[in-house]
This record gives sequence, C-alpha cells and structure tokens, in this order.
Amino acid sequence: MVSKWGWQLLQLSRKLWVRTVAFAVLALLSALVAFAIQDQIPSDLADMIGAGAAEKILTILATSMLTVTTFSLSVMIAAFSASTNSVSPRATRLLMEDATTQNALATFVGSFLFSIVSIILLNTQLYSQRGAVVLFLTTVLVVALIVFTMLVWISHLSGLGRVGETANKVENKTYAALMSYVAKPWHGAKPLADLSGLPPTAQPVMATTIGYIQHVDIKAINKWAQQHDCQVYVVVRAGVFTEPNRPVMWVQGKAKNSADCLLTALTIKDYRTFDQDPRFGLIVLSEIASKALSPAINDPGTAIEIIGRGMRVLSNWRKPDITAADIEYPCVWQIGLDCGDLFDDFFAPIARDGATIMEVQIRLQKSFIMLAKLGGDFHSHALHHSTAALARAELAMKYPEDVKQLKHLHQQLSDN
Repeated sequence: MVSKWGWQLLQLSRKLWVRTVAFAVLALLSALVAFAIQDQIPSDLADMIGAGAAEKILTILATSMLTVTTFSLSVMIAAFSASTNSVSPRATRLLMEDATTQNALATFVGSFLFSIVSIILLNTQLYSQRGAVVLFLTTVLVVALIVFTMLVWISHLSGLGRVGETANKVENKTYAALMSYVAKPWHGAKPLADLSGLPPTAQPVMATTIGYIQHVDIKAINKWAQQHDCQVYVVVRAGVFTEPNRPVMWVQGKAKNSADCLLTALTIKDYRTFDQDPRFGLIVLSEIASKALSPAINDPGTAIEIIGRGMRVLSNWRKPDITAADIEYPCVWQIGLDCGDLFDDFFAPIARDGATIMEVQIRLQKSFIMLAKLGGDFHSHALHHSTAALARAELAMKYPEDVKQLKHLHQQLSDN
C-alpha cells in the first residue's frame, strides 16, 4: 500500500514541469562537469579537435531547439484541445501525463538550456582547450539524444489526441486499476462487506472537505489505531465524493479527538484519478461512447469499439474471497467494491444515449450474453442491464423488426 507521501510524489512526478526541470538541471550539470574534469583530457586529443567545434554545434542547437520546443508545445496543445472536444475532458489528463510527450519536451528544453549555458561558459574563457574537448564530446551525446527523441516523438505524434489512441490509454489505465483491486481488494485491511457490519457503538469521523477521494493511506490509519487501541472502519474508497458531515470512517474505541488525525490519511482533491479507481476509468470510457453517439458527432462505430473495450476490462473482474483476505493492517476494516456499480457506470449511459441506434443495441445485447457466460456476479448484472437496454430501445425505436431482433438476443440471455 502506497503511503500518502508516496502517492503525492507519484502525482508530482507526472507533472510536465517536473520532468522538464529535471532534464534542464542535468543539462546544466553536464556543462559544469566538463569544466571540472577538463584537466584530465590528453593534450593530443585537444589538438585533434578544434576549439571552435563545440561552439558552432552549440549555436545551432540553441537556435533549433527553441523552435522545436515551440512547435512541440503547439502540437501538444492542439492534441489536448482535440481530445477534449472529441473524446472527454477527463481523458485529457492522461495525455498531459503521457511519458513520451513529457520526455520529448523535457529533452528539447534541457538541450536548449545546455546550449545556452555552454556558450556562456565558452565565452567567459572558463574552459581551456581541453575543457572545450569535454564539452564537444558532451554535445555529441546531447545531439544523439535529441535525434533519438525526435524519432520517437514523430512516431508518437501520429496518434496523439486521436480517439482510438486516447481510448486505448483509458482502457489500459482502467485495466491496471481493476487488476490492482482484484489483487488487493481491501489494500491489506480487514474486509468490510457492507455498513451492516459496523459495531453499534462505533463513532463516525465526518469529512470536512468537499471533493473526491484520490487515495486512502491504510498504513497510516492502522498505525494510529494501534497507538490508540482502536478499530477503524473505512467506509469510502478512492473516487467517492465527500462533503461536510458525511461519515468517511467509523472508530470503535475510546480515543478522543480522532477526526483530525484520521482525516490526514485521506487525499481529497477537486477531481478523480485513474490509479485506485476502476469505476472512474469505466465512466470515462462510457463518456467517450456517449460523445460519439451525440448528434454532433454521430459515430456509432466508436461507441461499438468502446463497448468492446469496456467488456474486455470488466471480464477481468473477480469477486474477492473474504476468507482468503491478505491482512497486513489488522486494526483497519475497508469496504469493498460492488460489481453492480461497475456495470452501472459503464453500460447505463451507453444504453441511454444509443437507445435509437440498432447496431449499438445489438452490440450491447451480445456483450451482456458474453459476460453472463462468465457466471458468478456477471449473470445477474448482465441480465438486469440487458432488460433495461431492451426497455429503452422499445420506447425509442419505431421499427418493430428491430425491437423483435433485440428481444431475440435478450431471450438468449434469459434462457441461459
């Protein structure tokens, strides 16, 4: 279980400016290292490489990297705008955290700063002829890095901001979050099936902030509970919207003034994240499908593709076995995730917005049939949503034969 500080560092590392600053600092250090080790260079090598070779290359880099950086920023902003308009504003955050994009911009900005600083040092006469050789060799390595980054960046630009590529990123993030849940459904705490399992004498801990829970530090809660000889029942998960006076935990014990200490274990922000919240990923996927089904875009093919992606993610759901729970934090109880909520988040909006489109309804019914065959929780939820989708289609469609075909598919599911 990642601690709150580890979580915050992870989120910080995904910021564009962090990676850019890191590359820029490395560029500055490389120029200073060349000055520090210049006396170790053989004089023969210094005579072989002209003193002005490095300055010429650095001047070219300083000019070209500024242009390349400006161009890359404009492309990135255009991709963000396209993703917001044609995919989902929530999915745009994944593009902003894209490692390839951040590496490219960081490399270009870092190379620009490296060139400027190196030219300044050369003109201040701090480098001897041997130091210029070190700087020349470092510049050659920087050029090689730029060439490699440009090749990767050019290849990456072909899919940046496109619907299919962005949907693929959302699917991968959702899949990772769901598999993380399947592996550790209660994050090492004791399983809490539902609110009926709360002790009658437990005291609530109320939220004081309006926002979405991004992370719950179970380890910190368990440490506090051990110190105060208490049991803490966490009744929220990442993705839950909190408001003042909503219970987020319940404490069984005699500890006083526990709210402030326990609430520091929660990371609450203005928006949801994908990492520990598979429901959010499914919601974003359904948003992509709903936008594709809007009259302005009218792209049922994308909606059908998204149904396949959501079905692929949901098929990995496994009902957690309470008896086999891996308990690392014995003083904390954590509520689980309901498979029905996953179905509601993904299928209900698509069934609503695609009620009049035959091919979308067919794909939905076939998806329900496939998921129902997986057994367990899948069958009852698939049957429920199949019935609801059919009812929406009956109200929206005017051609009886279309409704008849959908009823036939629904009957296949009901008979299984």
